[in-house]
Amino acid sequence: MKSEQIRELIGKMTLEEKAGLCSGENFWNTKEIQRLHIPKVMLSDGPHGLRKQDVKADHLGVNESIQAVCFPAGCATAASFDRELMTEIGEAIGEECQAEGVGVILGPAVNIKRSPLCGRNFEYYSEDPYVASEMAGAFIRGVQSKNIGTSIKHFLANNQEHRRMTSSSDADERTLREIYLAAFEGAVRLSKPWTVMCSYNKINGVYASENPVYLTDILRKEWGFDGYVVSDWGAVNDRVLGLKAGMDLEMPGSGGVNDALIAEAVRSGELEEEVLDKACARILDVIYRYWENKDENAVFDRERDHALAEKAAEASIVLLKNEENVLPLTRERRVAFIGEFAEKPRYQGGGSSHINSFKVTSALEAAAASGLKITYEQGYQTDKDATIEELKNKAVDAAGNAEAAVIFAGLPDNFESEGYDRKHMRLPDCQNELIREICEVQPNTIVVLHNGSPVEMPWVHKVKGLIEAYLGGQAIGEAVVKVLYGEVNPSGRLAETFPLKLEDNPSYLFYQGEGDTVEYREGVFVGYRYYESKKAEVLFPFGYGLSYTQFAFRNMKVDRNSIKDTERITVSVDVTNTGAIAGKEVVQLYVTPASGNVLRPVIELRGFEKVALEPNETKTVTFVLDKRAFAYWDMRLHDWHVLSGEYTIHIAKSVRERILSSTVTVESTEAVPVVYDFNSTIGDIMKDPKGKAILEAAQKQMFAGTQAREMEENAQDSSGAVNHEMMQATMEGMPLRQMLSFIPGIKREMLQQLIDALNQK
Repeated sequence: MKSEQIRELIGKMTLEEKAGLCSGENFWNTKEIQRLHIPKVMLSDGPHGLRKQDVKADHLGVNESIQAVCFPAGCATAASFDRELMTEIGEAIGEECQAEGVGVILGPAVNIKRSPLCGRNFEYYSEDPYVASEMAGAFIRGVQSKNIGTSIKHFLANNQEHRRMTSSSDADERTLREIYLAAFEGAVRLSKPWTVMCSYNKINGVYASENPVYLTDILRKEWGFDGYVVSDWGAVNDRVLGLKAGMDLEMPGSGGVNDALIAEAVRSGELEEEVLDKACARILDVIYRYWENKDENAVFDRERDHALAEKAAEASIVLLKNEENVLPLTRERRVAFIGEFAEKPRYQGGGSSHINSFKVTSALEAAAASGLKITYEQGYQTDKDATIEELKNKAVDAAGNAEAAVIFAGLPDNFESEGYDRKHMRLPDCQNELIREICEVQPNTIVVLHNGSPVEMPWVHKVKGLIEAYLGGQAIGEAVVKVLYGEVNPSGRLAETFPLKLEDNPSYLFYQGEGDTVEYREGVFVGYRYYESKKAEVLFPFGYGLSYTQFAFRNMKVDRNSIKDTERITVSVDVTNTGAIAGKEVVQLYVTPASGNVLRPVIELRGFEKVALEPNETKTVTFVLDKRAFAYWDMRLHDWHVLSGEYTIHIAKSVRERILSSTVTVESTEAVPVVYDFNSTIGDIMKDPKGKAILEAAQKQMFAGTQAREMEENAQDSSGAVNHEMMQATMEGMPLRQMLSFIPGIKREMLQQLIDALNQK
């Protein structure tokens, strides 16, 4: 429906109808206005599958939803580093929504993995905003190509489950811009989601649902978002303030209570009716985008989508360790599968994204279907963290009698879920004990992990093989077996750092906060930005992952050695599969910033591409870098800024394994305005070429005569009380006002003249 038609329709609505349109009819549907033939639209949970419930169903998953297909969770698909795959998944879910009459799917979820403890990390993509934004953008494009809306979430700074409905995420402007807003920005600007879901929490003391800085100034005016903002379910605090801020649709409805408040606010003059009209226009636009493109021929082909779920799981599995080429296994080898997850895999997280899968394939079932001779022992129970000696002993015996043992371990459902955060970063103690004892009797031990976030691995040096399967969706069993036996060459890479222990995480001391105050004191040093800047040891670095083949990077080219920040630069590299089998490599591009007086991470991801190569095949991978690749957020300019200087561009296999590097000089075209005053230091003024010239000219007059000779004599004091270095440091740190004390004859008026000259444009 055209905008003028929507305006005409709004003109026919009563005040009560307008107010009512801004809240849900029930738990999952917008309001229908029969008098004006305005249809309702159903929203449904996602984002890794369709979780369609009836109107009586709940948000957190106690009640059943329709049978659907569970794709790998965000923690897994992010590890694929595959935009095309994300788009394909989005297309499949969009088709499912068309077939089931769902107009908006609630996802993708792009919140940053600030800490491994966040109970909802399994749903989020990465600790890196570029990865999160790129994967989300690809998913959005896929879903919306089927004329189904997405709802990118949770906007903003929703990085913990603990007190998520009342806590305030307190972070400075730069931290929000570079890390937490950046995860949304690219996806919103380039992929244009139909809706954005605001989060429960406050941001610097103001609820996200009533924060005009983010919902209007940044989201709409700066980024060009043209859809509606919907509340997370129950996230509304003050309905009228929320509407003023740009929060359009309240879900679920309040039974008319908040609708009446909106209508009364208009009548009293507290709320301009034009604000209400704009909210209605945005809601109606999305409603008609769906209904005018309804596909009556769409089919929910569950078997087809199960096959895609398997493909996605295969692409997302990360091979973390493969000593002595213990993998892939051969069909003839006598192998023991150990662990309850081999029979009943944990393949998704709990809460609002929980899918009622129409079928789930375990590793045991997949092995049997492939005719593999596997022995199996349960080893542990997932419903309690206690060693059951009989189960453990049978598992150890089976492992010792085999030629290789594959232990399926991970986090049970009650260890991580929406609604609460993890208490620690460990696997269940009974699993750690089982792994240790099996390593004592079986040298060829392989561990397959099913988890939504990093875990500590006290046994990592004892196992020969290690596979991170994450929460890989309902087909994870098939995918894992194919990787174990070499039918699939693993190509996943970690989209998050695995620290050695929880205490190493940069947010460790501040995570969850005090009461409702959560301070993001680590600032921009999140994930690998911290570990690399600190040169800290980690278990597995960001971007890491192995393959059954080998890749070589050669012939890195940068098309220009020097650019202005308004220009672009093209970087290319040749990638060759030097091994004997086909495989996929994730080529990663990082930038090390120019040296300067701005505190920045030593390295940041600025590009990635996944490339498929046959043996001996070479392909050229190309990246185009613009200003943002070299910029930081300057809180004086309130904008992105590039420091002039030399930047290093790295082509890498992980943040720790940088293969090729090249430097480029970037010249800033915008100066950061500096205002000098009596507290400006001599050292800071001398760093400014213009300021240096003015100050040096003034110093010739100020330091002339006796005082200059006395200071020179003090600088050469043979007693050792004063030396040249001390004098230099003292001068650099000296504010201009101290000249009044140390230089006889200096008047305040003289300093004011100097300051005026320094500040003259």
